Amino acid sequence: MLNSKNLLQRRSLLQWAAASATGLTLPSFAQNAWPTKPVTMVVPFPAGGGTDAFARPMAAQFARLTDKQLIIDNKGGAGGTLGAGIAAKATPDGYTLFMGAVHHTIAPFMYPKLDYDLERDFSPLILVASVPQILVINPKKVPVNNFKEFLDFVRKNPGKLNYGSAGGGTSHHLAGELFKLQTKTFITHIPYRGAGPALQDLIAGNVDMMFDGLGSSAAHIKGGRIKALMVSGAKRNAAFPDVPCSAELGLPDYTVSTWYGIWAPKATPAEAQTRATEEIRRACLTDEAKATWASQGAEFPNLAGAQFDGFIKGELAKWSKVVKASGAKLD
Repeated sequence: MLNSKNLLQRRSLLQWAAASATGLTLPSFAQNAWPTKPVTMVVPFPAGGGTDAFARPMAAQFARLTDKQLIIDNKGGAGGTLGAGIAAKATPDGYTLFMGAVHHTIAPFMYPKLDYDLERDFSPLILVASVPQILVINPKKVPVNNFKEFLDFVRKNPGKLNYGSAGGGTSHHLAGELFKLQTKTFITHIPYRGAGPALQDLIAGNVDMMFDGLGSSAAHIKGGRIKALMVSGAKRNAAFPDVPCSAELGLPDYTVSTWYGIWAPKATPAEAQTRATEEIRRACLTDEAKATWASQGAEFPNLAGAQFDGFIKGELAKWSKVVKASGAKLD
């Protein structure tokens, strides 16, 4: 016969077993179940830009694999820094992520004061896409057939052409400043609140040209609405093999890529960061995502955690030098 002490122990064991079955007393199991509800990903640029070109296909695959939505929350403005500030202050519970870009390693050297610090306020999760910058023109506004003709035209008409960007301090802006520096030309910078609006104005003929990420320009190049003259880097891009690279055009040091990565607010639990990284990686490795990346001339670098952090530090050092050498300013 059970005495009161044994009865109490048995009751405790039964309660523990019941709780364990539902995961109530196993916090590690509960974390491994992430996500248990929709996840919001702050995209700090307006809809339709280069970031969206990767964020939305990735979100679709994430939802398919996890059965939970990855909600894209576009918060454009101030060259991507407005949305970054919003994401930095989000509740660090694992249900708000931030999709930043190369622009966020330029911003510290362009903006006199930011209300966030990329390294202090965020934890880097994974680098999801890298795409070369490409020089594109509106063929109705710029009467040239190739890069040589374009360069001749710009040199003979200093200040006549203008180029749109995703905003002051973005890679679109700095790619233009670096081009001007290396070719000794002058082109007027027109900043927008994101690559999407700038690209639409390029197509409409309200600006003459852009130094854009290949991802957002790809469909418009294929559709003939804009014309590609040069892709940045030492090799041609497989998606556009007829477009010459900067190295073969006499600009071997003109290498600019637009990359996109995922961060979490700094105090986000480590377990949630790990799970988020794993699920985003799985989404990017689906056949559907691979096809989307390839169609836009992009690669999936798959750098996570410490590797991504090291990459960010290298980019910060690189863009600090470019801003100083070019004398780039916010318009």
